[in-house]
Amino acid sequence: MRRQLSNSIYGLLDYAAYPIGMLVVAPFILRNLGVAQYGIWAVTTSIVNIGSIVASGFGDANTQQIAGHRSVGSHDAVLRVVRAAMGIHLVLGVVSAVAIWCTAHFLADRLASHEMQLRDTCVWCIRIASLLTAIRAIETVCISTQKAYERYGAAVRVSVIGRLLSLVAAAWMASRAHSIATIMCAIAVLTALALGIQIIGLQRLLGTREIAPCNEGTISRSLLRFGAFTWSLAATGVVFSQADRLIGGASLGAAAVVSYALCAQLSQPVYGLTAAGLHFLFPYIASRCTQVNRTALSRTLRFAILANIVMALIGGGLLLVLSGRLLHLLATDELARTCAPLLPFVLAGSTLLALSVTGTYTMLGIGRARTVALLNVAACAAIVTFTAGSLHSLGVMAIAGGRIAFALIALCVYLPLAREMRLRAPLGEQFTSSPAVEGA
Repeated sequence: MRRQLSNSIYGLLDYAAYPIGMLVVAPFILRNLGVAQYGIWAVTTSIVNIGSIVASGFGDANTQQIAGHRSVGSHDAVLRVVRAAMGIHLVLGVVSAVAIWCTAHFLADRLASHEMQLRDTCVWCIRIASLLTAIRAIETVCISTQKAYERYGAAVRVSVIGRLLSLVAAAWMASRAHSIATIMCAIAVLTALALGIQIIGLQRLLGTREIAPCNEGTISRSLLRFGAFTWSLAATGVVFSQADRLIGGASLGAAAVVSYALCAQLSQPVYGLTAAGLHFLFPYIASRCTQVNRTALSRTLRFAILANIVMALIGGGLLLVLSGRLLHLLATDELARTCAPLLPFVLAGSTLLALSVTGTYTMLGIGRARTVALLNVAACAAIVTFTAGSLHSLGVMAIAGGRIAFALIALCVYLPLAREMRLRAPLGEQFTSSPAVEGA
């Protein structure tokens, strides 16, 4: 129990540390480099985040496969999974990096077209972002492997310290370098050093230096089959986080969705913190579903669902109670008045979605990624359909309604989970021989 609590705390730290650090550093960048260069930094940071999600979408597949093989003591299979995951993420990272590198001039023309020097700075920042994307892709293998061993502290400490040090360097260099490109170079160096430490830690964990990327045949195909669904979850998550605002902005105008964007930003931690705090369930269940009887697993799930409900309701309730003060702190009085009637509905969508976390992680842990991916795709279709169909009659409230529709469909994950728990065949029996994937 103590170990799971520690893993939960590290999960929360992993989620919260960097965004909070970004908020702290932002005034230093703005004051010393100006709005234009801060804007370039914000955009390149978003490029790295989106590129990393696309390039690292097989991390959950790596965690699930390693946790399963580890549970039956198959160390050789664990090594093969790690090497196969290294190969897959190396390819994804390089492809993503090349794609970002090649679009650097195109993006810079639109971000800084009126000033040549700023445009050149933007090009180099985007190119550095492409290298960071490749580094993050490899780092994902190290972190997801540590998490498969339920070593969240080892997985998170190096990553968080490396990223916080990069923010400290950015704040310090902002008053001296006067160029965001130089700061991005320093961030890339620190990130690469952190990756080196992660790789050394991974070698020590596995007891070998032989973790070079390679194609491991059956194991690589199994990772690709399972990972295709977890990758689609990551990809549709990116679409989900932007689709509602894009549709609303295109139909109602950018100014009309400002209130919704602020409400969504305030509400996001309800889901994000719940998902981060309960992520340890994923490797925990994946490593024990072959060893623990169904009664013990049901007891674990009941406790996890109770914890999930408590976390989601406390988070949503606190934000609802404090919403008035937060809105007046972050926005003008007029914008705060516009947000006030909208926030409870946006918050309801985030809270409902947070309630699906335990079911999602459990289904992924027992290898049912396809079911979760299909529900996620259906939920994305629901938010687009509801939002687009109701905008003219409900206005910006339609976007909040779309979020609630998404969350309600996501909550349906508990229906197939209940069916899985009623089955008498051992969960995760795919690990007793070679790893299999639902739908393979």
